[in-house]
Amino acid sequence: MLGVDVGTSSTKGVLVERASGTVLRTAVRAHEVSRPRPGHVEMDPCVWWTEFREIAGELLLSAAEGRVEAVGVSGMGPCVVLTGDGPAGAEEPLRPAILYGVDTRATEQIARLSDELGAEAVLDRCGSSLSTQAVGPKLAWVAEHEPAVAGRARRLYMPSSWLASRLTGEYVLDHHSASQSVPLYDSRALEWYEPWARHIAPRLELPPLRWPGELAGAVTARAAEQTGLPEGLPVITGTVDAWSEAVSVGAQRPGDLMIMYGTTMFLVATTGERLTAPNLWGTLGAYPGTRSLAGGMATSGAVTEWLRGIAGAPEHGELLAEARRSGPGARGLLMLPYLAGERTPIADPDARGVIAGLTLEHTRGDLHRAALEATAHGVRHNIAALRDAGADLRRIVAVGGGTQGGLWTQIVSDITGMEQEIPSVTLGASYGAALLAAQAVGEADAARWNPVRELRAPDPALRERYDRLHRLYLDLYPATRPVVHELAAWQRGLGRPQ
Repeated sequence: MLGVDVGTSSTKGVLVERASGTVLRTAVRAHEVSRPRPGHVEMDPCVWWTEFREIAGELLLSAAEGRVEAVGVSGMGPCVVLTGDGPAGAEEPLRPAILYGVDTRATEQIARLSDELGAEAVLDRCGSSLSTQAVGPKLAWVAEHEPAVAGRARRLYMPSSWLASRLTGEYVLDHHSASQSVPLYDSRALEWYEPWARHIAPRLELPPLRWPGELAGAVTARAAEQTGLPEGLPVITGTVDAWSEAVSVGAQRPGDLMIMYGTTMFLVATTGERLTAPNLWGTLGAYPGTRSLAGGMATSGAVTEWLRGIAGAPEHGELLAEARRSGPGARGLLMLPYLAGERTPIADPDARGVIAGLTLEHTRGDLHRAALEATAHGVRHNIAALRDAGADLRRIVAVGGGTQGGLWTQIVSDITGMEQEIPSVTLGASYGAALLAAQAVGEADAARWNPVRELRAPDPALRERYDRLHRLYLDLYPATRPVVHELAAWQRGLGRPQ
């Protein structure tokens, strides 16, 4: 099985043996997003196809002993890629992709559409409120600020459907990604909601809907020539990376919570019923008949990478060792990790990062520890919101690159007071895409593919200290909100501090 995932900071590929789930080989292509203005986060979709082709070529070199049976794709989302007229698989994007909730440009459109459509009506029909994560306001932003692009736009893609289209020539999208395209999709009826879709983007041809593990089509002759994959190879429809991550670790039963440790932090709770909350995302799951309630932080690994950059780019292991020596509480430092605004549960694109308690005695190790603890406090904040909304959380599974080394996951367990399962394979979305592809062409079971490797239990001796720090964390945001909101306005060029 070939699985490829387009992430925020890289595209990752994996070649997996179908029967056992054994990872045969991996490949990575790093990339960067573009931030042309404060709040704007974009990327050229053509990069995704180039990187897919390179990764496929590299991984096919190790497939000499067996043939690739299917391709799985996934990617960050929900994103907005707009193309004009032309056959699927050959279209060119009209502008760079507008990325998911880390792109906060559409705040005015969120407010306007909430008034026009009714905030409660949107939540009831779509399962989620309008937010920076939603597709609809970003389409409205394009219509208002780039009318020439909006006038030519005919099709809407996301990273997974973009790759599927390039490979198969088919224009499709999965139900989960559609359920994050608020307010275009009716999560009760499981179909596009034409009245609101026509209101926001009347010229768009919305894609036919399939489930993530259903086949989008087969590799075309043109794609075979470009990638080296055999013509006729099955390709699944794919989905958003976090849901593919949840598939990769078997977190698909009611009561399961998947925590994705990556550039951003994502939490997906599988629920036995349809749950909604204005500060979370109620979505469809990866499989037919499943529902999710999810949360996502705008930054996590992005904060530690930012710190690493300004500290002279030391090795990750070196910084982790310094953070470990700093100890619980980071020697009196407390950070808000809102360096790109925040998604859930505060839904504030104008939130900003704060470091409280800083002295001349603090080191880069203390700052790194404070950043790791900040993301853990954010996870605890989201878990509380999930429970308040009715989610029954009984099992936590961790996945993603941030699980390596053990310190970050231990800090999250200590601060949340909850045990986490660490699976044998933590590659994440690319592995989940390969598993979905395996299930599409035969039998494959997540428990057999990816058994639990270890448990990360909280240290009860730290509970009182972290409970106190968490109360301060919750107090710090409202206490600093007026100041950072004024600074955020200044950063956007809309005003100046008086």
